[in-house]
Amino acid sequence: MNVTEPCYWPLAVAHLSEADPIMADLIARCPPTRMQSRGDPFTTLARAITGQQISVKAADTVWRKLLNLTEITPQAIIGQPVQGLRDCGYSQRKVEYLHDLARHFAEGLVDFSAWAEMEDSAIIAALTQIRGIGQWSAEMFLMFNLLRPDVFPLADIGLQKAIALHYPRMAPQDKIAWRQHADRWRPWRSVATWYLWRSLDVVAVAY
Repeated sequence: MNVTEPCYWPLAVAHLSEADPIMADLIARCPPTRMQSRGDPFTTLARAITGQQISVKAADTVWRKLLNLTEITPQAIIGQPVQGLRDCGYSQRKVEYLHDLARHFAEGLVDFSAWAEMEDSAIIAALTQIRGIGQWSAEMFLMFNLLRPDVFPLADIGLQKAIALHYPRMAPQDKIAWRQHADRWRPWRSVATWYLWRSLDVVAVAY
């Protein structure tokens, strides 16, 4: 599968480094990594469902088991019995989410052909009509499939931990203050989020 990287990365890094000294330090200490898109919407969304409410390490373990079990296509996932997916580490609810996602793709109920031209908010609204795809999963899709540059997934636990660690002067869980601070990162909040994640774990997240 082809992997693409965002062409805007150097511009974003320069802006963030100038706008925020703490972010500049995080960037300087981070190994050279960038977000990547593998281009397949179904795989990205299936991985997002896999990663919901569990650690990156746990999600990677479950995903590897799924890869050993089957191809990652809508038809293949539909054909997997519930117990087979449960044995990979999916909860009953996540099995239902995967099957429903696969059905949406197999039956042509989602059309991604126009999404490259749509606003982030419109894509989120469309994605969250699929069972199991909430705000966070839709934001992961924007970042890791469409490589949108200005996503700020504030419900993400890892992002919250990183902000609390590196910006201790802001009150814990004061998301209003966090959003206000993040305004200086616009229009590159996806990139800022990436470096905050990497400050906790240098292993790159992939969806």
